[in-house]
Amino acid sequence: MLQGMGRTQQDLLSALLYRAAGMSIDDLAEVLAITRTAVRQHLSALERDGLVARGETRPTGRRPEQLYQLTLRGKELFPRQYQLLANLLIEEVANIIGHDGLVALMRSLGRKMAAGLEQQAIDEAQIVSHMNHAGYEAEVIFRSGGEKEIVAHNCVFHHLAKAHPQVCELDLALIGTLGHADVEHGECMLRGGTVCRFHLTPAAAAPGEPAQAQEEG
Repeated sequence: MLQGMGRTQQDLLSALLYRAAGMSIDDLAEVLAITRTAVRQHLSALERDGLVARGETRPTGRRPEQLYQLTLRGKELFPRQYQLLANLLIEEVANIIGHDGLVALMRSLGRKMAAGLEQQAIDEAQIVSHMNHAGYEAEVIFRSGGEKEIVAHNCVFHHLAKAHPQVCELDLALIGTLGHADVEHGECMLRGGTVCRFHLTPAAAAPGEPAQAQEEG
């Protein structure tokens, strides 16, 4: 987010947000009241981070001026209300289809997500790799008895799940479908845990049927 940046870089990105067509080094130096050298240094760092990119050039009658623009990644630094919309949508869906219907919907979404990633069963390490691409900050650890366990340090749907615990069923269905296994949800951040722990066991379902994710009481 912008708050993690220095004031000058925040102002530079904000200036580019208001000028979608792009701004030159001279434009930015004038708006920010800093030297052209300082502008170049900040642009270099922001380009490296994928937040700013070079756009078109602008004729000046002399040497054309290079214009700089925000990338999509740069625009995403500014506030969005995805969580508010998601909360409203889930609440409305829950009112229409009820608790059990929302549970079934979350499980269906989890299975669809898994189907878009893998067709064959994969092990815990590969599941963790997919989870980390989604931001779960997960790892595989070994229990005292030598059994593998997936530990997630970040709940990517935490705020939504606090309001609608049924959202956790998406995680369970995703993991279970990827591993073609049943999933025991031992520790959960929503239940006061410091992490979320998932243990895969051989699926009880008949061949060809999706595994059912299970949550321990």
